[in-house]
Amino acid sequence: MGIIKDRHGTYYVQRRVPERLQEAVARVLNTGERRVFLKKSLGTKSLKEAKAAAPHVLADFNRIVGEAEALLKEQPVVTTLTDAQIKRMAEYVYATALKEDEELRFSGRLELIGPHGENVNADALGDIVQVFKQQFAAGDVSFAEHHAQNVLASFGIKLNQSSTAYHTLCIESAKAFLKALDDIELRYAGAVIETPRLPDPKALGGHGEGDTLQDALEGWQKVRQRPDGTVHEYARAVEMFIQLHGNMPVANMKRQHARMFREALQLVPKTRNGALLKAGLPELSQWGREHPKVTKVSAATVNKQLGAVQAIAKWGFNNGLVPDDVAWSDPFAEMRLEEERSTREPFDRKELQAIFNAPLFTKPGATPEGGKGPAAVWLPLLALFTGGRQAEFAGLRVSDIRDDDDSGAVLIWIERGNGRSVKTGTSERVVPIHSELVRLGFLKHVAARKREDGDKAWLFPLIAPDQKGGLRAWSKWFGHYLSSAHIGIDDADKVFHSFRHGFTDRARQGGVAEDVRKALMGHSDTSTVSGGYGAKGMLQRWGAAVLTEAIEKINYPGLDLSRVKPLGSKHTRDTKAT
Repeated sequence: MGIIKDRHGTYYVQRRVPERLQEAVARVLNTGERRVFLKKSLGTKSLKEAKAAAPHVLADFNRIVGEAEALLKEQPVVTTLTDAQIKRMAEYVYATALKEDEELRFSGRLELIGPHGENVNADALGDIVQVFKQQFAAGDVSFAEHHAQNVLASFGIKLNQSSTAYHTLCIESAKAFLKALDDIELRYAGAVIETPRLPDPKALGGHGEGDTLQDALEGWQKVRQRPDGTVHEYARAVEMFIQLHGNMPVANMKRQHARMFREALQLVPKTRNGALLKAGLPELSQWGREHPKVTKVSAATVNKQLGAVQAIAKWGFNNGLVPDDVAWSDPFAEMRLEEERSTREPFDRKELQAIFNAPLFTKPGATPEGGKGPAAVWLPLLALFTGGRQAEFAGLRVSDIRDDDDSGAVLIWIERGNGRSVKTGTSERVVPIHSELVRLGFLKHVAARKREDGDKAWLFPLIAPDQKGGLRAWSKWFGHYLSSAHIGIDDADKVFHSFRHGFTDRARQGGVAEDVRKALMGHSDTSTVSGGYGAKGMLQRWGAAVLTEAIEKINYPGLDLSRVKPLGSKHTRDTKAT
């Protein structure tokens, strides 16, 4: 570091960046992969003026290095590395040593960088290599420890230096560095030794071309708006895959990566607290391996996360993130675990009565803040008589409640687009509004929202798709509300989705034909070519009158809703859901 004169006589300041900070400095400056030197012209050919200007430039260099140090400190400390990570890091050590040797050769200086950053000449290299090999033979890899630290910094990983993984990385770094020194000796003897391409720290899985899994996730998110819960679930699954394998190109994702991901997920403890709350997948799976008797996450959870990464990878392939000349097949095909049958159960009559006798439904103005206004009352009632999902209700607009010209029925149109989404393509459908919902005042609520904000207004604005986190917060609130003193349902198998299970049972017991029942529920039907009908297809196939007849067969014997006073509706006494 110091004041240097260039070939034109202008002075500049240059400072070499410590190797472990080179990538972090590049991130601070937003320039390239690594920054080996900080360099800035002083804009003068006068040494006196240069000396006066240099302290300000050097102070700026110190600021940049300080910010780089801070970036490294922000990284969480991990205790494990995968075999793939260690292998790629060792390759990085080898490639870096040859790259630096090559840069020095072509700069006209027949010197090389020694183990601690010093310059050594070719004659001294043989002695250095011999000393290092003797140390390695004695089990001493301290000469390579700074290489291990530098590569960790380059890969953006803070590894606990007391961990087994750190010791293993030092050993593999020593092997890689010794191999590099052998090849550098061969270069001085006249051999042509190619410098390998420096492994990309952001793509631990390989050297393939094309966009990465993270690129695919970002592209998937931009295509259309999706429910917050879905976006969070998919992003979390991708994050865990990257924690295990790195942000590899989609083209490089192989079945072994999917298998290793599945095996790591199977070791994750079901209950996590303390340090495990912020731990990555490698740490969680290692902890699970060390505690075999601890309950692990379910097969359904593992399959959900496998499916999320699979969907993002397939989206990337289908949208051109894999080069055309690369043969690629879905690495997650047939990787799902066999699941136990869902333990979710429908509410029984007593539980339904407890829900709808609670103050939330019987005392106007009793809606708690977590219930998000009218959503607290209407979502359970809609689920009871339509079998829909929370996200489908949250995405409804005034314009989605439409009259059918032929039959006079009022229909709920559940479709993607216009700022909302559905779970799958087969989920798009029309569902007639049950007469009990009309009696309870649902159409009055729709009319009120139209008067307030127009035809495009959200029916439940506090949980609408444009309210980030609103629906997730409501879902958590409802789960707690079920187990509250007002209701007292503390069975973990009884959740909001239990309304949907109950709707299915009532439709079956009411004699609704199977194909009609599946269409109303938004389930795929393997007997059709497309697997589903869609909203318009349902009307073309059955007509609104047939669908309305089917929906009116939904009844709950013994359930009395006469005390229910939904927001925006007048109370009618002595009327039962049956």
